Amino acid sequence: MTDRRGALKAIAAAAACATASAQAGGLRVGVIGAGWFGKLNLNALMQVAPVEQVALADVDAGMLEEAGQLTAARPEAQLAAAPTLYRDYREMLAAQAFDIVIIGTPDHWHALPAVAAMERGAHLYLEKPVSVDVAEAFALVAAAERTGAIVQVGTQRRTAPFAIEARERVVRAGLLGRVGLVDVFGYYHQRPAQFPAASAPPARLDWDFYCGPAPLIDYNASLHPRLWRAFDGFGNGYVGDIGVHFVDLCRWLLGLEWPHVIASTGGALVHRESAATVPDTQVATFAYDDLIMTWTNRHWGHPPDPPWGASIQGENGTLLIHSLGYTYTPRDAAVQGFSASLDLERGRFAGDDVSPERDRHLMVLARHNMRDFLAAIAEERAPASNMREGAISTATCALANISMKLGRTLHWDAGARRVVDDDAANAMLARAYRAPWRRP
Repeated sequence: MTDRRGALKAIAAAAACATASAQAGGLRVGVIGAGWFGKLNLNALMQVAPVEQVALADVDAGMLEEAGQLTAARPEAQLAAAPTLYRDYREMLAAQAFDIVIIGTPDHWHALPAVAAMERGAHLYLEKPVSVDVAEAFALVAAAERTGAIVQVGTQRRTAPFAIEARERVVRAGLLGRVGLVDVFGYYHQRPAQFPAASAPPARLDWDFYCGPAPLIDYNASLHPRLWRAFDGFGNGYVGDIGVHFVDLCRWLLGLEWPHVIASTGGALVHRESAATVPDTQVATFAYDDLIMTWTNRHWGHPPDPPWGASIQGENGTLLIHSLGYTYTPRDAAVQGFSASLDLERGRFAGDDVSPERDRHLMVLARHNMRDFLAAIAEERAPASNMREGAISTATCALANISMKLGRTLHWDAGARRVVDDDAANAMLARAYRAPWRRP
């Protein structure tokens, strides 16, 4: 084990410096959840580091087989054989040892395999949000501390060059002045007004395993693989998806920890007949010591450009930051503003031209995040989007949903990890697990 850890540090150090080669050996990598982001994150890792062994696990046999074929065919792949395929992640973790495990499942399947992978000795790349409920987030932090696993969360923006530039050139340079308000927003439509009728799941899909610790709901043809986010058994809706990204980014830009007060309202205000169980409209407010952060989203009407991001309002100017770049606008019209955009790095990496168009800027973000992850492994340090930061951002958004469901403001005690004087809210920090699954 000691020899392998030394080799892993050498591989990670070389890869983080963009000098990795086949002679440096390869990372043993397993992927749990072989759909969109499982493949995307694996592809990004293969672009920046040699990969010796890959195993994939997914409850959808068709998706699993396709992912295995696509992985083996990637031009940057350095695989001795096609990936080993598993229907059950527990069998994969028991059968093989991994340096890194990537988890790209739906949100309700993050906590259990994450803890299992860390307990098997793997470092972890965990898609955001880290969990569905607040208690799961704390359990993941405890597991990382107990096992010594280095965890990078797929919030991505903390390692994006344009975001780093915005923090240094705008925020830390003092160009905003005093900041009093941060508007985080998401207007991309992911909650359909209509779903098809319930039907039997296809034979390739183990639907009971898919639902796992979440309630066993009726299958419909739109729910898997993309629209599971519309059902609150599987996640926290849009605030738990895009909201986590930009709450996390703004926390990092401004040096924020936990909010003290959380209030949210929302519901099915427009598409009231939809089978979806998450709101189509939501507004949340997070109060920190000396500023307020808001979250606003809707799944109807015309999405603006950009459809998601954050506007940081300072007394001397505004920073608009989103997935692809930022714009600084000074309050004084006589002062010149400036902007930066994401370098798509097209043509710089093998495989960029075979990635779907929608994935190309995401691949860039993932590559930077993977490089920081590998550097953190080599240097035995916390990465930029580490487990603790991912837990705070995830739990912050989960608390907004608790406030919305209860219809009242929450006062959060971060030290006690409790809502002050609210037994009903505290009971909602940990969701019920469906048998036979048990909370980590």
